[in-house]
Amino acid sequence: MAEFIDLVTRSLRDATQREFDRRVDEQAARLTDAVRVGKLGNPSFGLGIEVEAYAVDEERRLARVPKSVFRGPCDTELGLQNVEFNTDPNSFDCEGIDAQAAALRRDYRTVQRIAAEEGLEIVLDAMWTIPPPEGSDEYLTAVRESEGTTIAENMTPSPRYCAIDNHILERTGGSVALSVPGVDRRFPTILFESLASSIQPHLQVPDAAAFPRYYNTAVRTLGPVLSLATNSPLLPPDLYDIGDPYRLLDETYHELRVPVFEQSINDAWEKVRFPTELRRASDAIDELVADPTCAPFLREWLVDGDRETFGDRFWELDHKRGTYWRWLRTVVGGQPVDDGDRWSIRIEYRPLPTQPTVLETIGFQCLVAGLVHGLCVADHPLETLDRAAAKRSFYDAVENGIDADLEWVSVDGDRTTDRTEIYEEVFEFARRGLREQGVPSETVEEYLAPIEARWSERTTPSRWKLERVADSLDAGLQFDDAVREMQTEYGRRSKAGTPIVEWT
Repeated sequence: MAEFIDLVTRSLRDATQREFDRRVDEQAARLTDAVRVGKLGNPSFGLGIEVEAYAVDEERRLARVPKSVFRGPCDTELGLQNVEFNTDPNSFDCEGIDAQAAALRRDYRTVQRIAAEEGLEIVLDAMWTIPPPEGSDEYLTAVRESEGTTIAENMTPSPRYCAIDNHILERTGGSVALSVPGVDRRFPTILFESLASSIQPHLQVPDAAAFPRYYNTAVRTLGPVLSLATNSPLLPPDLYDIGDPYRLLDETYHELRVPVFEQSINDAWEKVRFPTELRRASDAIDELVADPTCAPFLREWLVDGDRETFGDRFWELDHKRGTYWRWLRTVVGGQPVDDGDRWSIRIEYRPLPTQPTVLETIGFQCLVAGLVHGLCVADHPLETLDRAAAKRSFYDAVENGIDADLEWVSVDGDRTTDRTEIYEEVFEFARRGLREQGVPSETVEEYLAPIEARWSERTTPSRWKLERVADSLDAGLQFDDAVREMQTEYGRRSKAGTPIVEWT
């Protein structure tokens, strides 16, 4: 513990930030030079994905994940209840999609099996709503002080997480606010951010010169894609100040994950926000350097020796990227598909909540990659949609899900808010992008059809959840019991692997 506290304390010193920022500036200059000489060029497009989930016990209450589970192919995340799955990059083609799906299914089954030995289940869900035995408030507010450092008891014991928490608390007067429909309060730690879980599809672009077009196009897709994916409309009931539960169901956001994450950080700095545009690939490096520094660490504190990997040569710059939170993020220098003597540049598509099944998770990976690629190879004019309109679409999708007011530029160059026209083009160009990569029609339909059916059936996970809770209220259940019944049914159907449109 003494070493843990020492790392956190050193991270928050002014001298550490000065040295960290100096190294970031120097490494950014070298990386910018590497971009200019073509170091990021690669033979092909690539795919990857991150998937977050959480653990529940036999009564479907939130549970802490024991260390034994991390013997399997998963990683820790912010909360002790979290697990994270990461696929290695594969080529963006039929074989790569098959490999991504197979790896995610295999890893999920393996971790489920290990968790079952501990009496637990791993749930693919975007927000936990059945509290742990001690209740949500005690779980999220349990802290202790050690040598002037605040330690959240249910945060993964990582000096980096603890330093981020303490740096934010230092700037916010010792607490962080959360204000969403039904909840208006402060927490003594950022741990409430771990209420929510996400998926993050990655698209590696082989040509750095083409990257800004892909990135700027992807920015304009955030609203329409998120509106199909929403899956976090409710917090745990014991956090609410409940008056009229029907009014809460009507007023709540379909994607609470977005305000939860933004508010857990943005009292200190506005770091979690809608992305800006890029004129050239090196702009992504400039934006990273300009972003406020949070919880800096120095390489020699954690790494021994002198190696030649990207992460070692640009260690501080890479560390800073870990707190560069945009809803669309550029990663410069990641592992390329061919794992050769090159680096890569990729888009991390970050606003999507965890989906109920692996099938739908890979479906959104295919939708994102296919759509962005399809729009770009077709020279579609969507990039001409002004950023303010794209931002409005995104935050309307956060609040209203499948009923969001969306803005788009059609293939003919006309501005439209007709959602039927928008989604016709979304799936038309997603299919085109997949076909351009040689993906056969049967694979395209396997993954896109369940997502497209959400639009035709006007069904999303968030809408399903809200309707189930309303049905239970109509049947006479109290709000807490209605949420528990919905969440139990969600877990059962999710585990069965059937897509949400089949949850009649």
